[in-house]
Formats: sequence, structure tokens, C-alpha cells
Amino acid sequence: MSIKKLFPILLLGLAVLTGLDSAAIAAVGQPEPWQLGLQDPVSPVAVEGQKFFNLLTWLMTIITVIVLALLLYVLFRFSAKRNPVPSKTTHHTLLEVVWTVVPVLILLVIAIPSFRLLYFADRVEDADLTLKIIGKQWYWTYEYPDNGNFTFDSLMIDEETAVAEGLNRLLDVDNPVVLPVDQNIRLIMTSDDVIHNWAMPSLFIKLDAVPGRLNETWTRIPGEYAGTTFYGQCSELCGVNHAYMPIAVKAVTMEEYEAWVAKAQEQFASADLPSAVSVASAE
Repeated sequence: MSIKKLFPILLLGLAVLTGLDSAAIAAVGQPEPWQLGLQDPVSPVAVEGQKFFNLLTWLMTIITVIVLALLLYVLFRFSAKRNPVPSKTTHHTLLEVVWTVVPVLILLVIAIPSFRLLYFADRVEDADLTLKIIGKQWYWTYEYPDNGNFTFDSLMIDEETAVAEGLNRLLDVDNPVVLPVDQNIRLIMTSDDVIHNWAMPSLFIKLDAVPGRLNETWTRIPGEYAGTTFYGQCSELCGVNHAYMPIAVKAVTMEEYEAWVAKAQEQFASADLPSAVSVASAE
């Protein structure tokens, strides 16, 4: 590989290693062209997730550099020119112990924060609000059981309309999820047909919606993000229109949320079922 081709790769590696400010390369709540790294973390889980991501990046970089250095040393030191008579050594006890113990220690360094993050993201004991998410081919249905149990569907806005109105193509929806800031929000997910996946990068959520099963996680959006819309997409290959079921979450203040709930209860009200059903008698 020539130096000219290698130079851009070296610049990219330098950018990752020096930890460029993610605010300069990624917008809050959505991806950006030529983005490096993760989106800006918003929720507590996302903050911890990015720390774990940075730990893994440094570990992978250090391991890669060490292995590359060893390979270069072996190529130089044990070439046929410099080592015409190869050693007949077949075992080296210390070396074998080291290359067994070191990977185990590396896995422990990865496993401990990994398990902590998994348990931290698993569930919240005292939730202020519950949102139920149902994946369908190919859109999302949302239920608010703590606010009157209303339900609505969320479908992608067609591309022509999105472009004409200056919206985000393939990301904006007709009915976004509305969530209050500074609240612990329980998210439970399932599906009506096939496996879907509710993925929201800024909140570090990527959880399967499985038919006949409830999966759970949680999130909390800080007050500084009130008025921000976060975007995600289905991240499970769920059929021909898999790419056209985006997710939009709008963060609002509690006052705005209560006003939205009052309107949503009327807009998405379900038809009342009869209080009693007459059954024909067999007599």
C-alpha cells in the first residue's frame, strides 16, 4: 500500500485516538454525514454505554498495535537472511502461560463493566411513566397505560412530503412519541407479527420486539434536551419494508407533556366496548 493511500487511514486513526469532540461530528438525536463514533449520549444509560465503547476502542487499539509490533519484529528478526539457522525450540513455558493468562485478564476487564452496563440498562425499579412499544409490519404502535391507556400508530412520512416540507427523509413520522424530560421512563416492547428492533442510538437503546414476549428497558432524558427530537430505526430485518419504519421521540417539559396527553386522549380515543354482552341461551 502506498503512502498516499495509507495517509487518510492514519488520519482517521489519529482522529479516533485523540478523541475528537463528538459534538463536532454528530448532531444530537440523529446521524450526520461523515460521522465518527457514536451519537452524543443523552440518557444515563447512553453515557455509561459510551464510556464502555471508549474502553473497548482503546483496548482494541492497544492490542492491534502490540500484535502489529510483534509481527514486524518477527519479520525483521527471524527472516532467512538474519536467522539462517532456525531455532529448534518447541516449548516455552513462560510464554505459553503469558499468552493464556493475558487474554483471560483482558476478557475480565471487558466483562466486568459489560455486566454492570447490562444490569443498569435492564430495568428501573420506580418508573414515573410506562411506554409500551409494539412492532408491526411496517410501523410502530405506542400505548400509554399510565395516561388513559390511549394508543396510536406511527408511520413514516412519505419521501416527497418530507422533502417538500423540509423534514428528515426516511426519519420523520406522522405521530412521534412524546416523552417528558427528567422522568424515569419504563419501555416495554413486543411485536404483533415478526421480530422487530426498537433502536434509538442517542438513548443507547437497541432492544428486540418479539411476538408473544415482553422485553423491558428504561431511559431518562435530561431537561436540557426539552424540545429535541431523537431519531432511530428498526434494526432487525423484518421484511421488505424494514427500512421504512423509523422512530421519532420528541422530548418535552412536563407541562407540555400534560397538555399533549390531554389532546392525545381525545385524538386517539378508542371506541368504548359495550358494558355487557348478551349471549344466546341454549334453552
